[in-house]
Amino acid sequence: MKLIVGLGNPGTKYEHTRHNVGFDVIDCLSEMLGITLKSGRFNSLYGEALAGSEKVLLMKPLTYMNLSGEAVRPMMDWYRLDLADLLVIYDDLDLPVGQIRLRLKGSSGGHNGIKSLEQHLNTPLFKRIRIGIGRPHEGMTVIQHVLTSFTAEEKSRVEQAIEAAAKAARDWLTNPFEQVMNTYNSSV
Repeated sequence: MKLIVGLGNPGTKYEHTRHNVGFDVIDCLSEMLGITLKSGRFNSLYGEALAGSEKVLLMKPLTYMNLSGEAVRPMMDWYRLDLADLLVIYDDLDLPVGQIRLRLKGSSGGHNGIKSLEQHLNTPLFKRIRIGIGRPHEGMTVIQHVLTSFTAEEKSRVEQAIEAAAKAARDWLTNPFEQVMNTYNSSV
């Protein structure tokens, strides 16, 4: 069984903002795999299904970004998942808009959702797909930047990145993550 988590903030106010690209990837992936997300336990929207012979769980924590670990850890405990079975998808300020980067592990890079996961999981050793949202323009704070929508010029690049990240996550269900990493990191 594998758990794929997209980070974001709940509510219409935050839909399709830079900080919610993780949620957008889960929406795309749920459509690809035919998985319906529902609310329930674990303070999240989640769904499960078989993808080939692999059972997969998709999750969008509803704890708000900075408390993501409070939703993910209980789900991992309930299903007795190992860290090797976890993939987290989230936005990254340090990548250009629309670029994706897969990693086996990493640091939080100042990302509060990742800090929360590292705190609740007691380790930074989990798989990641980062999606570039670019840096704030002069005079704009990081908080203002991550809570804005993408510009019309950026939207097509972001939509391509969301689809590529969803495909990468789907490919991980049947291939080693290192192989998926080599394929998708070299294609950007």
